[in-house]
Amino acid sequence: MTMTERELHVSKIERGTVVDHITAGQALNVLRLLDIDGRRGEVVSVAMNVPSERTGSKDVVKVQNRELSQDELDVLSLIAPDATVNIIRAFEVAEKHVVERPERVVGVLSCPNSACITNTDEPVKTRFTVLDDGVRCEFCGTIVREAITDLLSS
Repeated sequence: MTMTERELHVSKIERGTVVDHITAGQALNVLRLLDIDGRRGEVVSVAMNVPSERTGSKDVVKVQNRELSQDELDVLSLIAPDATVNIIRAFEVAEKHVVERPERVVGVLSCPNSACITNTDEPVKTRFTVLDDGVRCEFCGTIVREAITDLLSS
């Protein structure tokens, strides 16, 4: 068997987003962040633990017909800090972004503190300050250092 026979080739997408250099093992969390569960018929390609010269191994996610918002890029930086995001149009890379950690994330995460004002019927968007090793709710001060994906708003 030649190397070509053992390789898996994933076809190009006409338009959409390719998230590359995701921390190995985080692709499913990226899908969760993007609220992609397959129920809406999204065409998605996921590669996990792919060899990478830069990081040793990485995950890659391709999503057809979807471009990421700045809010999604901001949260993506919390779970995949080395990710690159390629926006594809007409089968070509139209834009390339390197995710950058924002100073704050608004309206994307849910506070785990049930007593926080953001978990009441008040019309308040969540706001988190991004720390070196987690996030802090700007309303109640709750700090989350791990499991950021558990805070994703539904």
